[in-house]
Amino acid sequence: MIAELGINHQGSLVIAKQLIDAAKEAGADAVKFQKRTIEAVYTDDELARPRDSVFGATNGDLKRGLELGLAEYQAASRYCRERGVDWSASCWDRASLDVISRYAPPWLKIPSALITDHALLEAYRATGIPLIMSTGMSTEQDVDEAVGVLHDCKLVLLHCCAAYPAPIEEVNLSALLTMHQRYGLPVGYSSHTVSPWPAVMAAVLGATVIEAHLTLDRTMWGTDQAASLEPKAFAKMVQEIRTWEQARGDGIKRVMPSEMPIQEKLRKVHGSSRLS
Repeated sequence: MIAELGINHQGSLVIAKQLIDAAKEAGADAVKFQKRTIEAVYTDDELARPRDSVFGATNGDLKRGLELGLAEYQAASRYCRERGVDWSASCWDRASLDVISRYAPPWLKIPSALITDHALLEAYRATGIPLIMSTGMSTEQDVDEAVGVLHDCKLVLLHCCAAYPAPIEEVNLSALLTMHQRYGLPVGYSSHTVSPWPAVMAAVLGATVIEAHLTLDRTMWGTDQAASLEPKAFAKMVQEIRTWEQARGDGIKRVMPSEMPIQEKLRKVHGSSRLS
């Protein structure tokens, strides 16, 4: 259970810590950030494009304002350790991958937008760290080629509809089964819906990793807040998935211990009722 914090922290360590607290209290196992080297990811023209925000008048002002710095990542890492929550990040370029890899996270996340960047996939592969790869906005061929690059990695594939928020009718959860059959790899689900239930359904279909965006308040400023779950909804999602884990069982049909006294009381034996 991964709480995707993305850029919902608004570039603030204070809000990031509040999100970590909310994730912990909701039952998440881990939180995930997004790390970019702004000048490596965006062109000069893109950074200079006019775009009003709380950080300034250009897209560059916005992107730089939303990015946590090295000091903030060190503080967030310490805070996650104190709260007993794992953390990692989606790394959008090699420099960011180098930074996050130094923390030896339990896994690294390849975002949907970058699975066709085979040079970056090779850099991910070279870390030797287990990988989770989202497959939103991708064709079957895109996924085939990415899996080929990462053929010898410990890899989990996440099905995803990468719209923000994702329309329910386009979530296509059955693709989880298709991917598991096609690649023989563990599969999971990255949720961009405003409902907790598709993630629960994904768990029933065999997802081993669930990632969902978490926000403190969907009305907060930011592009991802409206595609995120608030803490109560996130906690409900976790609760119902844990219920499924308990209810799933081992598939062997047998009389359960709780049924035995009922069987003794109600079951007819040799044609005679034993009802009292």
